[in-house]
Amino acid sequence: MEIIKPGTRIPFLSYRRWGFILSSVLIVGVLLLLFTKGPNLGVDFEGGTMVHVKFGDAVTIGQLRAALDQSPLGGVVQDFGGGGAGEYLIRMEKSTAQIDTVGRDIRNVLDQGFGQGSYEVLRVESVGPKVGDDLRRRGILSVIFATIMMGAYIWIRFELRFGLGAIVALIHDVLITLGALVVANFELDLPIVAALLTIAGYSVNDTVVICDRIRENMRKYRRDSMEKIINTSINETLGRTILTTVTTLLVLTALLVLGGGVIRPFAFTLFVGFLAGLYSTIFVATPTILFFEKGRRR
Repeated sequence: MEIIKPGTRIPFLSYRRWGFILSSVLIVGVLLLLFTKGPNLGVDFEGGTMVHVKFGDAVTIGQLRAALDQSPLGGVVQDFGGGGAGEYLIRMEKSTAQIDTVGRDIRNVLDQGFGQGSYEVLRVESVGPKVGDDLRRRGILSVIFATIMMGAYIWIRFELRFGLGAIVALIHDVLITLGALVVANFELDLPIVAALLTIAGYSVNDTVVICDRIRENMRKYRRDSMEKIINTSINETLGRTILTTVTTLLVLTALLVLGGGVIRPFAFTLFVGFLAGLYSTIFVATPTILFFEKGRRR
């Protein structure tokens, strides 16, 4: 299947200034969101207990909040699944001594407020505060180390400028994805960290393909400028990049629509991250390589 005809010459690097402006605006917006609103940390990272309940009858989120407010438990209630599915997440911030009993206490409150058999507890997750702090620290370090090691791999395989381009692109992808999670108000937990690491690997895969082609064309077209060589390399690998990304996004779209509330945050993270990776490989990584090439020549 031929998506891009041979001989196509789209001058991608001619638009690198517009890409720089767009990426800068998005990154600044993400940083403002992270410092003002902050990510919605899940139970994995903040500690406490999360109870996932499903009601058979029509129970509104207001009724559930009122029932919890009348009890000493309190807690934060979040609609789960949407579309009037009757599924809610109840999040309790409890100390280590109370974690073992909070699930039972919530069942007692729901029995009194709505009657036994009117609901189903789908899952109960409890994490102590010390464990939550440790998981949060390890999650952040895993993303940072993965980004550094991906850049180091490309540096060793190619050159330093290629590694720097990959690191800049990976940081861009992770920040854009985090900003989308904050806007969508999805919880940041361990599955989301796994999705971020997957995005890093997927983005680097695209970068490696283009870098390989750039290196081949540098030997083939020795008299051409670096900008022309990079444009040629992007065009030659564009069909492969589009096919790979589109087929992956089709699978993620199916997960977003049909996967249910449990898998939706994970699929949403991958969807945004893969789109950001496609953009950053062309408009972030390669312009960075060209920038350091010009600096080296000077």
